[in-house]
Amino acid sequence: MTDTRESLAELSTDYKESIPADLRETKSFEWYLDEVYESPLVSRNAHQRVADMFDFYGTEYDEREGIVKYQLATEDPLNDGENTFYGNVIHQSIHEFVNKVKSGARGLGPERRIKLLLGPVGSGKSHFDRMVRQYFEDYTLRDDGRMYTFRWTNLCDVIRDQDPADDVVRSPMNQDPLVLLPKKQRQAVLDDINEVHDAPYTIRNEQSLDPESEFYMDRLLEEYDDDLETVLGNHIEVIRLTADENKRQCLETFEPKDKKNQDETELTGDVNYSKIAIYGESDPRSFDYSGAFCNANRGIFSGEELLKLQREFLYDFLHATQEMTIKPKNNPRIDIDQVIVGRTNMPEYKDKKGDEKMEAFNDRTKRIDFPYVLGYEEEADIYRKMLNNADVPDINVEPHTLEMAGLFAVLTRIEEPDTGTVEMIQKAKAYNGEIDDGDDIDVKKLRDEAEAKAEIGEGMEGVSPRFIGDEIAEAIMDSKHRTRGFLSPLTVFNFFEDNLEHHGSIPEENFETYYRYLELVREEYKARAIEDVRHALAYDVDEIQRQGEKYMDHVMAYIDDDTIEDAITGRDQDPDEKFMRSIEENLDIPEDRKEDFRQEVSNWVSRRAREGDTFNPQDNERLRRALERKLWEDKKHNINFSALVSANETDDDERNAWVDALIEQGYSRDGATEVLEFAGAEVAKAEMED
Repeated sequence: MTDTRESLAELSTDYKESIPADLRETKSFEWYLDEVYESPLVSRNAHQRVADMFDFYGTEYDEREGIVKYQLATEDPLNDGENTFYGNVIHQSIHEFVNKVKSGARGLGPERRIKLLLGPVGSGKSHFDRMVRQYFEDYTLRDDGRMYTFRWTNLCDVIRDQDPADDVVRSPMNQDPLVLLPKKQRQAVLDDINEVHDAPYTIRNEQSLDPESEFYMDRLLEEYDDDLETVLGNHIEVIRLTADENKRQCLETFEPKDKKNQDETELTGDVNYSKIAIYGESDPRSFDYSGAFCNANRGIFSGEELLKLQREFLYDFLHATQEMTIKPKNNPRIDIDQVIVGRTNMPEYKDKKGDEKMEAFNDRTKRIDFPYVLGYEEEADIYRKMLNNADVPDINVEPHTLEMAGLFAVLTRIEEPDTGTVEMIQKAKAYNGEIDDGDDIDVKKLRDEAEAKAEIGEGMEGVSPRFIGDEIAEAIMDSKHRTRGFLSPLTVFNFFEDNLEHHGSIPEENFETYYRYLELVREEYKARAIEDVRHALAYDVDEIQRQGEKYMDHVMAYIDDDTIEDAITGRDQDPDEKFMRSIEENLDIPEDRKEDFRQEVSNWVSRRAREGDTFNPQDNERLRRALERKLWEDKKHNINFSALVSANETDDDERNAWVDALIEQGYSRDGATEVLEFAGAEVAKAEMED
């Protein structure tokens, strides 16, 4: 019990230390004015603060893709990487979203638009939206992201009909204290700070006080003979404002409910019936600022499945975006300051896009596509993250399992290429960055071709990561129940095949096509399994290193138009063209492309040397593949292939050596046995036929 109490005491101390020191302190308006001059960014608007938030957690410019990658998405520092995003297409979407927010921060127009995240189910848009809200909460707790609001105090001393329960009233809209200044004086302050503050945007604030605060200001100025300084000194306290979604403070997630019961007051607020008896129905003090737009002020409004709302219900967004105001029923307009984000799936978007009566709403949205990932290895990283975040049984996920699952998913998402020279598997590999010399594949042309062909965009339809993840989970549990200590691609393929037609999000007209894609993936896995078995039968690390060093010696001499010393005779000789081609032909590099490849590997070796790294052919994917295939050609004549067809024709030592070699590649012992049975016969058959 003592240990528990001590632990609780430590937790309490840690919790207190995590709260900003000034969170519960009250300041004067004069203090805040000094703070604005000292640190102008405390008076930023919502778009400016959200834009700075993305930069605060770190950025990295991807020169190849031409986009900024934000570390809150690539590394997720708040959660130790638990919620990272994978796939260049997703980071392009995030880059586009942030650019729109940053444009809004500069007052270029997007601040008056809904940022509409559009994508198929399971594409990551909700995940991203949730991450933005989480990081905004954290950012406002930090010194760099701090903001302030105010509350009215001692109201009963002056306003005779004020309810004693309302002697202290917080700004209902959490407005910046600067709105307490008349616009002319406020602009003078803003002009001063904009001359000195270091930011790519101008700080602006043209808002009016909310109706309740305006009521208090008018009554107090009347009492003090228009002495604003006395009003601010006697009745205003400045307090720290932090975003908190649970408290519906500067963050609001709005979800559509029953269409028949949708009410605009959910967005704009309603009458506070408990106050009508005290103040009367038309008194601004009788209004309840509990609408979603009110709660989101100074922060982020997140509309979930936004386009499922009725058309009439969406009209409130017209004022909220273009005019940056809301119009509650029987009340004056209220200024708002927030980043409005919406999320929607494809069917709702298509429906609203074709509705002429939605023209004004559509014009006030900035669409950001959130497609599915189109690189199958990046897709595999999503499943890997899923497994890392779960309590996975003690089971070995065999090599290629997640990658082949990802390949199947990607095939369902990409458009069939028009050109007859590129097959679907080739296109998927090209999107994954697998283009060898000699491959006549133009990825840009493929993308342009697909964008022109797709209804909205490539990657906006297909099998979702949720379907793949669910089937992987089922396959894991099935393997566990059958006391199989490994999960192989073959098992996962079976679950895909059995459950495609039972998944509600897969249209019936796609079944035949998806089964065809599954067969393509089976063939791709067979080819990889065969490579693994060949690797196990013939691989020799030392020989790979020797052959790699020999190849590079001859390549360097060839590029420098020099001779090379023969290892046996010691005589100078020309580079061995036949030997170099024996390596390069294993990558199908044609004669007219050999110089490009040799220059490529030469540059790679030189770059590593400048960085102080020693030569290792294992570190160059293409060179390693070529050397492995060359080694196979050299050694296969000494392998007993009939032993692969019949286990009776091999001794245990020989078979165990093969299994051990597969285990070194990441297989479990039982999984290695399975892949030997699956691919070994194919290897033997091909070689014995030759």
